[in-house]
Amino acid sequence: MPDHAPAPAGRRIALIAHDNKKRDMLEWAEYNLDLLAGHELFATATTGHLLQQQLGLPVTCFRSGPYGGDQQIGGPHRRGEIDMLVFLWDPLEPHPHDPDVKALLRVAVVCNIPVACNRATADFMISSPLMGHSHQGHDPASGQAHHNQAALRVARAG
Repeated sequence: MPDHAPAPAGRRIALIAHDNKKRDMLEWAEYNLDLLAGHELFATATTGHLLQQQLGLPVTCFRSGPYGGDQQIGGPHRRGEIDMLVFLWDPLEPHPHDPDVKALLRVAVVCNIPVACNRATADFMISSPLMGHSHQGHDPASGQAHHNQAALRVARAG
């Protein structure tokens, strides 16, 4: 059942873009600059530095993706310290760190973190009225899934 309590003042948003998607990320961030300014931003190195230099956004930067940045961002995901992931990945190019990319996406899905992999989805997420409400991630180790499924069955039963 969704929790509709007000969200904290800002969300913690991770931003990652593969090389062929960096321009898309910059254009998307510039278009949504006013919305992004109210949130805490995290990014892999090159993406974060571009956002800082070209748009003046404050961004906490991790390593570059091929040097472990995807794994570094995965840590805060697992600890519930990231609320949303915008990962503009390039499905048409091979990536030497592809296992890290897949691991990050897997962690986000398992932990119930909203993920946008293209600009259209990122636009829907950042402009959603749900951005102003709390969202509970999922800790797979907590047994929360069984509890949530039971609550959902009760709610559906009326």
